[in-house]
Amino acid sequence: MTNFPPYEDSDGASEMQYTLPSTATELNALHGVHYVMPPDLEAFIDLYSRPHLRYAHTMLGDKQAAKAVVQRCYSHLALNWAVVLKEESPEAYAWRLLKQRVELHLRITGSASGRGTSASPDMRTVAMQRAARATLEALRRQLEVMESALGLYTAIAALPERQYDVIVLHYVLGYPTQQVANIMGIKPDTVRGHRRSARERIASKLRLNITAGDEDKE
Repeated sequence: MTNFPPYEDSDGASEMQYTLPSTATELNALHGVHYVMPPDLEAFIDLYSRPHLRYAHTMLGDKQAAKAVVQRCYSHLALNWAVVLKEESPEAYAWRLLKQRVELHLRITGSASGRGTSASPDMRTVAMQRAARATLEALRRQLEVMESALGLYTAIAALPERQYDVIVLHYVLGYPTQQVANIMGIKPDTVRGHRRSARERIASKLRLNITAGDEDKE
């Protein structure tokens, strides 16, 4: 049985460790065979469970829902690990899977609460507001004329998916370029390109001048 590392929310309060049930006990029950976690999958989970949990929590606004989504993702990886390893980037595969499961959860909870089949607008709004506030703080020098994050909401909401992911992982969750690249399964230069393009899009919508020299240092 694989233990996730302790997860801390935004205020630093840690939780007890918890387990990924389907990769051992439940798989044994389903298939009648003993499931042994491959060492490379064990290492993968140890490395990425925390950032995956933090991203899911940011998007869903619910710790338990985030845990459930990530657990289902890793159950899928466990069942299909040999196939996943044939992918060009297992990290990119896992990232796509996580985003699909987060979106599915938002659609299901939105439908169950009577909001229709689209993803819950409340949760999207909260996630966008978090991203706006964090981006405002990170770009305070360039955006010092702004008194709140309200002007960033529309700009961030309009970002392409990859650029939005980079904004969330870098500015909201605080991961450096190399780690963002590892999590998303892309190259560091690609992360920097997405971040630069996102900043330029935001600056354009806000009618601000952010030059190449204004890029944040790490």
